[in-house]
Amino acid sequence: MQPNIRLGFLTHTEGTGTAYQIYQETLALFAAADALGFDVGWLAEHHFKPVAGRLPSLFPFLAAAAQRTCRIRLGVATVLLPYSNPFRVAEDAAVVDTLSGGRLELGVGSGLDPLEYDVFGVDFALRHTITTAAVNQLLRALRGEPLGAHGQVLEPPAPLLAGRLWQAAMSESGAQYVARQGAGLILARTASENGRRTDENQLPVAQAYLAAWQESAPPRIAVSRTVVTAKDKRTALASMEVGVARFLPQMIERGVLPAGLSLDEYCRQLHFAYGHPDEVIEFLAGDRVLPYATDLILQVNPATPPLEEALRILEEITVQIAPAFGWRPALSSIQESL
Repeated sequence: MQPNIRLGFLTHTEGTGTAYQIYQETLALFAAADALGFDVGWLAEHHFKPVAGRLPSLFPFLAAAAQRTCRIRLGVATVLLPYSNPFRVAEDAAVVDTLSGGRLELGVGSGLDPLEYDVFGVDFALRHTITTAAVNQLLRALRGEPLGAHGQVLEPPAPLLAGRLWQAAMSESGAQYVARQGAGLILARTASENGRRTDENQLPVAQAYLAAWQESAPPRIAVSRTVVTAKDKRTALASMEVGVARFLPQMIERGVLPAGLSLDEYCRQLHFAYGHPDEVIEFLAGDRVLPYATDLILQVNPATPPLEEALRILEEITVQIAPAFGWRPALSSIQESL
């Protein structure tokens, strides 16, 4: 990993409780991560999912998180642009960035769920074309360029947000496009197509991004990985069993994963790091993409543990796992905890 790597966590706001309970617990995660020294807290956008992702609107939530935290950056991973007007996205992002004192990290993407597209009345086959056009409009607004026939500009202004734009990519050509936009590259927790490991599939994507980068600012690569710590692998596997079972049938049906494997074999195929913290460290140390990462984003999904367990995992990440890769908490976090 790169020197001065930033440590992040990501949550899909999953769970079976009420939306109010899940949102309050997620806000508690942000507050705890802020105190522990995490650099960025990331949220994922989901629509019409009663369990697997309960947050369709990220900006109101991050505005609330901004008021409960002091220094942690607030990451959007990602706003699904085909469902939204890009100028409204720019306005919402600018408001949250202003409220938080410039802490927003703005990730955008096209989404992967055809059922969501169906509800919104958007052609799934056109998602990449729509997203490309929307990114160009979003950047115009963030850069303060004149908009519309009368030359209006974004209010409140957010000129620095364009330099904090992130996009996900799963192919070399997609990564090259992200680099040409001057955006940071987000690599998903799992990319297990072709029967190869996630890091094997993602390595050429990261390299293509770096080769295409032409900005004066340094390139940014965020690598997302699932991390579930426990006293041993068996305990960690048991905590993931229900969550993994929720999405396995769909992945098997799409041909991404073969049928008939054990839970341990599926988790290995999905590139999850789990078990005792020492085992997690060993697994991550062998990841071929992490040497290129400027941001390491760790998530406990699909385990969806109760709040107390999630807090324990966050603490073990900061105390045992991340320091093994050169990460140190921000000085302000250390001083505040004394």
